[in-house]
Amino acid sequence: MKKILVLSLLFGLYLFAQEPSKEVLLLHSYHKGYKWTDDISKAVEKNFEKYSNINLTTIYMDTKKVSNDNYFQKLYELYKEQFKNRKFDVIIASDNSALEFLVEYQKKLFPKTPILFCGINYFDEKLIDKNGMRKYISGVIEQVDLKKNFELISKIHPKLDKLIILNDKSKTGLIMKDDLEKIIPQYNNKFQIEYIDDMQMNDLKKYVSSTNNNTALLFVLLFKDKTGKFFTYKESLEHIKSFSHVPIYGLWDFYLNYGVIGGLLTSAQAQGDAVSKMVLEVLNGKEITKIPILKKSPNEYIFDFNELKKFNIKIENYVDDFTIVNKPFSFYRKYKILVNITIATMLLFIILIILMKANINRRKKLQRDLSNRLEFDKVLLDTIPNAIYYKNVDGKFIGCNLAFANLMGLTKNSVVGKTAFDFFPHDIALKNTKIDDKLLKTLKTDTSEMALHFNNQKIKYFILNKAVYKNIDGRIGGIVCIMDDITERVQQKQFLIQQSKLAEMGDMVAAIAHQWNEPLVELSAQIQDIQTSYLLDELKDCQVEEFVNDSMVQIKYMSRTLNDFRNFLKPSTKKVTFPIKKALDEINEIIGKQVFYSNINMKFNYIDGEDLVVYGYENEFKQVLLNLINNAKTKILENLLKENIKGNIIINISKSKQYNKIEIIDDGGKIDEKIISSIFEPYFTTKKDGTGIGLYMAKVIVEDKMQGKIKVKNIDNKVVFTIKVPFKKD
Repeated sequence: MKKILVLSLLFGLYLFAQEPSKEVLLLHSYHKGYKWTDDISKAVEKNFEKYSNINLTTIYMDTKKVSNDNYFQKLYELYKEQFKNRKFDVIIASDNSALEFLVEYQKKLFPKTPILFCGINYFDEKLIDKNGMRKYISGVIEQVDLKKNFELISKIHPKLDKLIILNDKSKTGLIMKDDLEKIIPQYNNKFQIEYIDDMQMNDLKKYVSSTNNNTALLFVLLFKDKTGKFFTYKESLEHIKSFSHVPIYGLWDFYLNYGVIGGLLTSAQAQGDAVSKMVLEVLNGKEITKIPILKKSPNEYIFDFNELKKFNIKIENYVDDFTIVNKPFSFYRKYKILVNITIATMLLFIILIILMKANINRRKKLQRDLSNRLEFDKVLLDTIPNAIYYKNVDGKFIGCNLAFANLMGLTKNSVVGKTAFDFFPHDIALKNTKIDDKLLKTLKTDTSEMALHFNNQKIKYFILNKAVYKNIDGRIGGIVCIMDDITERVQQKQFLIQQSKLAEMGDMVAAIAHQWNEPLVELSAQIQDIQTSYLLDELKDCQVEEFVNDSMVQIKYMSRTLNDFRNFLKPSTKKVTFPIKKALDEINEIIGKQVFYSNINMKFNYIDGEDLVVYGYENEFKQVLLNLINNAKTKILENLLKENIKGNIIINISKSKQYNKIEIIDDGGKIDEKIISSIFEPYFTTKKDGTGIGLYMAKVIVEDKMQGKIKVKNIDNKVVFTIKVPFKKD
C-alpha cells in the first residue's frame, strides 16, 4: 500500500512538473530583514522549491515605516506599471496591509486573480466583502492566544507578584491593548498587572532594571517609544533584555533568540506552511471558494533553551507538546535515533540470547510436563464414568474415552474417523448433526436428550451436553460431548408416574362401579324377563334375539370402560400429537358419572374450537387431568356438600401463540396462601391418607416430559390450575 502511495505521489509530481509554468506573487506588508516577514518567505520558498514550474515573485510594501492612503496610491501606480505585462495565477498577501491593499486594488491590478492571505491579525470578514472580493479570497488567520499565555505564566510562576506588559501604540499594539483589557481583570487577584505603552526607551530600561525577582515581563510589541523613535523588532527587545534580570515572555516566534523565554507563539513558519498548501491546491485546479478560511491560528509552544536554563525552568512540567530552540550540541541529541537503535539492538541481542537459552530450558520442561499431562488426561478421561467423545468441524470422531468405547462395544482406536451415523439411528444422528452445525456457528452450548436401543433389547436414556472447543491458535477445533446416563432417573420417574396412577386406583374403581351399576341393573331385569317368559312357556324367538342384542350392548359398554381403565394405566413411551377433546372425553367416560352423582356440575368450554391438539405423552397427560379433576372433586365434597351446595368444575380450553391452554377451575374454596407455593413439591400433602406425589408428578409430566408449564392461583374463592402444553414438535 505504501509503495502504491509513493508511486502515485511521484507520478502526480511528474505530471505537475510537465504543466506550464505557474506564476505566484508574494506581497509582504513589511520589509525584508523583518524576521516575521523573512520567516514567511522562507517557509513559502521551501514548500515551492520542489516544483520547478512555480515562479515566485516577492514584493515588500514596507508599511512598518510608512502607511497612509497617499502611500497606497503611489504603490498602486508603481505596481500598475511594474506588472502591466504579467499575469499571476495566485497572489499571497502577507499580513494586514497587503490584504487591505489587494482588496482595494485587485480588480484594477490583478483582475479575477485568487488571493490567499496569511498573518492577518484580528480578521474581520467585512473586509473581504468589500468590492465583491469574497469569491476571490481565502487564507490563514494569525491569532495571538493571550489567555493561554497568561495561564502558562501563572503556572510557571505560582508566586509571581507582578506582571509587566510592554507594548507600543502602533495599529497592532492598540488592537492588542483592547484584547489585553479583556484578559487582565481575570488575573488581578493572582498578581499585580502593569501595562506600559507610553515610556521613552531610556526610562523604560531604568524601570525594568528596578523590578524585584518575583516579577515577569510580557513583551508584546515595541517598534516606537513615546518619542516616536523607531526600533527594529530586534533592537527594542535587546535594549530591554540588557537591563532585565527577570524572565521575559513573548507572543511571536521572531522574538526568540533575542531574550524571550518563549510561550504559545504565533509562528511565521506555520503561517507560511499553511498558506503554501492552499496555494498548491489552487494551482492544482481547486476553486478558491472551496478552500475554507483557516480561522484557528496554527500557534505552537516554542521556548529558548538558554533562557529556560538561565531561570531554571523545567518546561516539561507545564507543557506536553513543545519545541525548544538553541539547544547546545549533543552527540546523543543529534544522533539520538541512531544511538537509541544501536543500544536497543545490542540490548535486544542480549535479551534474545538470554530468552533463547531460557526458552530451550523451558521447552524441555514443557515437553516433559506435556507428556505427563497427556498421560494424566488420558487416564482421567478413561476414569470418568460418563461417555465422552470429541469430533472435528467435519463431524468425524477424533477421540473418545473408554466409557464411550465400551458403550458402543468398540475399541477407542476404532471410533476415530467415524461419524454419528455409524453409532446412532439415522433420525438421532441427523438431529445431532443439526445441533452441531448450529453450535459451530453460534459458539454456544447445548443440552438435549436421547434414547438409544441396544441389541439386548434394552433402552438407555442420555442427556447430551455439547460445547465447541478451540485450538491453541484460536480457530474452532470441533465439538466435545459428555453423555450423562439418566436411564435410572427416567425409570424412577416412570415408576412414580405409575405409582401416582395406582394412587388414583380407588377413585377409578369407584368410577367403574358407577359406570357398571346401570348396565348390571339392566342385564338383571332382562334376565328376569326371559326367565318369566320361559316359565310361562311364552318365550319367543324374537324375544331371545332382542335379549341377546340388548345384553351385548350393555356388555360392550362395560368392556369399553375396562379398556379405558387399562389404557389409563398403560405408560406412554413416545410423544405423539393427540386431540385435547379426545383426552377429556376419555377422562369424562371414566369419572363423569361419579362427578355427576357427587352433585357436581362439570362443564367443558372449547373457547377456540374443539380441534386443539397436544404434542406429548397421551396417557400421562390424561393422568394429570384426572388428578386435578379428582382433587377438585374431593375438595368440593369436603367443603360444599355438608352445606348442600352444588359444586362446579369448569374446564376452559383455549389457544395461545406457542401453547394450548387448559384451565381447571373449581369453587370448592381457595388454597391457603401459606402453602400454595408448596403444593407441587414431592410428598407434600394436606390429605390424611395422601401420598403427596400426585401434583408433583403432574408438574414432572407437564414441565419435564412435555416442556410445558403448570401453575395454580386463587381467584376470589376459586382455585385455577393452568396447564400450558405445546401443540407441535420443536
